[in-house]
Amino acid sequence: MIKNRKGEIIAENKEQNRILTKLYGTTGGRIVLKFLIMPVVSHTVGNFMDSPFSIPFIKKFIEKHNLDTSDYVMKKFYSYNEFFTRRIRNGKRVIDYNADHLISPCDSKLSVYRINRDSIFRIKDSLYRVSDMLANEFLARRYDGGYCFIYRLEVDDYHRYCYIDDGSKTGNVFIQGELHTVNPIALKHYNIYKRNSREYTVLHTDNFGDVVHMEVGAMMVGRICNNHGEYCFSKGEEKGMFKFGGSTIVQLFEKNTVRPDTDIIRNTRAGFETVVHYGEKVGKAF
Repeated sequence: MIKNRKGEIIAENKEQNRILTKLYGTTGGRIVLKFLIMPVVSHTVGNFMDSPFSIPFIKKFIEKHNLDTSDYVMKKFYSYNEFFTRRIRNGKRVIDYNADHLISPCDSKLSVYRINRDSIFRIKDSLYRVSDMLANEFLARRYDGGYCFIYRLEVDDYHRYCYIDDGSKTGNVFIQGELHTVNPIALKHYNIYKRNSREYTVLHTDNFGDVVHMEVGAMMVGRICNNHGEYCFSKGEEKGMFKFGGSTIVQLFEKNTVRPDTDIIRNTRAGFETVVHYGEKVGKAF
């Protein structure tokens, strides 16, 4: 279930959920799924979406999702992916530059969890271990007692993401895995944050300590496109983008570095995701 920042319940994508229920909840669906999650399939679909043959899907997508195109820089697109990674118009996403304010890196549905001493937390009835996500036990231990922010993007969200503070970053670490959808329905059958391809870096931020920022690939989204390796960045500067489909960003904060906004914590505890936007405040420095 999803709520906006006013506490109002938002309608979910029922058609998408119905298809995913069949894929993950039936024997025949799981047979098809084994084929769909193969990286070669994702790459093939991605190449098609980069080609002019994918252009007819643009109009269908806009109509199906009732997309308000006035928010975006619309031009002649030469592929579906060029449309999918379209830029937002100036002024449509306002960056909160208050140094003490933690901002959302993207448009998404957000859940926030405390990381316990064993680095295991529960998301939609599935357990996740931070060390499994990072494939690095030593790094994972640094985040005991901190917070895990999970930003889930859907296909009609803006698919570019930004840096949450000023600072510098390490190089990117890519972890190969199977590509599953990040829809909550999948969480009932697969530990997707352990199985999915993902890429992370450590952000050495000025106001929130060392933050692990991870992009998680979803079904048909094999390409996580980050703009930089080692780099000095500014708050609100574009970090990268996802091509074609929904995906997820996970951020890990060390203990005593951030206070998540109370409405987001309250919603998560009640089983709701909270709608947030690129550059919007979601917490404060500790």
